[in-house]
This record gives sequence, structure tokens and C-alpha cells, in this order.
Amino acid sequence: MSFSGDVKQEVCRVPLSRECCAQAEAYGVLLYCNTFQAGQVRIVTESEAFAQRLPILFKKAFQLAFDRLPEGAGKRIFAVEDPDKLAVIRQTFGADPRALALHLNFAAVEEACCRASFLRGAFLAGGSVTDPRKGYHLELATSHQSVSREVLALMRELGQEPKAAQRKGNAVIYFKQSDKIEDFLTCIGAPLAAMEVMNAKLERDLRGSVNRRVNCDAANLDKAVEAAMAQVEAIRRLEAAGALVTLPDKLREAAALRLAHPEDTLSQLAERCDPPITKSALNHRLRKLVELGKE
Repeated sequence: MSFSGDVKQEVCRVPLSRECCAQAEAYGVLLYCNTFQAGQVRIVTESEAFAQRLPILFKKAFQLAFDRLPEGAGKRIFAVEDPDKLAVIRQTFGADPRALALHLNFAAVEEACCRASFLRGAFLAGGSVTDPRKGYHLELATSHQSVSREVLALMRELGQEPKAAQRKGNAVIYFKQSDKIEDFLTCIGAPLAAMEVMNAKLERDLRGSVNRRVNCDAANLDKAVEAAMAQVEAIRRLEAAGALVTLPDKLREAAALRLAHPEDTLSQLAERCDPPITKSALNHRLRKLVELGKE
């Protein structure tokens, strides 16, 4: 099962305890489902959990049953075509069958619990979310342009800041930030999925931090190797020119240690001095040898 399917399964475990919230959730389903017209309601889903929830939801919200139920596996289709049942649904939300476009009736989602339920229904019918281990993207898509604009305004009232786009005739509201996705999933009743998004982000940040550290260490190692090679080369030139024996004892000691231990770090080499000196002091002596070698 996909991550989006897992989220819908978790959301479907939220109990249908209040009639107002059941109606709000059903409203979200209707505005984001396949078809919500004067003569038909048609809901198509591949989610088994959502398919099991739908008959219970409509019974709780409208005290009615679907005229058509799914047959077999795959895409599951639910439909209401009975005029009396459709009239009950329209009257519940004040929908005008003569209107050319659907609109969100804000009076049906006045309470905070009902708004969360509405968004839950919208996600179940027209939502999807990407596996957070692959990327961050959550969206709600509907063919009703006016509804999408009004839902966008509703979500902004709730402190959420989704973006909007058009795709293949559908109006899409979406999030790209992991923290916004976490907030939305928590709002609709999927705290476990929200935690999974958070954990994926922490894991990705940690992996990035480790990679940066490794790259930084590798770069520093490359610099140290290059510096050691330059030091050895300078010392060899001084030795070949007979100038090494004329240098002060401290420089000769540093030269001898570098030739004997070309792979040592400055700290390790400084410990080998007699007596041991600081890394900074040894670095100063080796720089002096490099300068003399160039001369």
C-alpha cells in the first residue's frame, strides 16, 4: 500500500460520533468526489478503508443508503441517483440544483470540529500525499473551481497556507513544506502519518548533515595531504642543495620528522618533537621550510 493509502486508512479510523461532523465530512467528500450534480452523486475510490467508511458515513449524515455499491476489487464506485435521496443531500447543504457552479456553504462548516471533518472528507475523496522519504507534496483536487477557491479561503482562516494551481481542468490546493503537511495531517486525524513525515525530515536532515561533514573532512584531508607533499618536496630541495644542514636545530628537527612521517597530521608530528610543541609552532616551522625551499 502507498503512503497516501496508509494515511487514508488511518483517517478512516476516526470515529463518526457527531451528526454535524459526519455531515461536514460527507460535504467534503461530495465537493471533491468524481460527480456531484443535480441528477447524480458518483464517488470512485481505490481505498478499501474509505469504501468501508462511505456507507456508514452517509447513513450517519443523511440517513440514506447508496443506490449503487461496488462490485469486485479495483476501483470501487458508489452512486446515488434516487431523486428523493438527492433532494435530502441538497437540502442538507442548501445546494441549488439550478446553479451552474457549486459553492461551499460556509454555514455547514462553522464549528472547528466540522471544518476538520470537512477537510478529512475532501482528502479522502480528492486528496493524495507523497511518501515523505521521496519528497513533500500533499494536494486536494476538484473539478469545481469555485469550491477550490472557497476551500483555499477556509484553510487560510485555519492558519494553513496552501498554494493553488490548475492541472488538467482540475483546481488543485497543495502543500510543499513538510511542517505544513504535518499540520494538515494532524488536523484531519492522521497524527501517526504526521509523525512519519517529521521522522523522514529529521532523517533526511541528519543524512545531509553527515554527508556535509564527510565532504568537509575529505576536503580537509586532501588539503593536509597536499600540504605534506609540498613540505616534503621543499625539504628534499633543501637537502639536495646542501642547505638543510645550515638551518637552525628546530627547523632541522621539523624537517627530519616530516621526512620520517609523511602521513602524520600536524598534531601527531608536534607530539614527536623533543620536547613536544604546539601544532601552531610546528606549522610555523614547516611553512618556513617551504619558503626556504622555494628560494
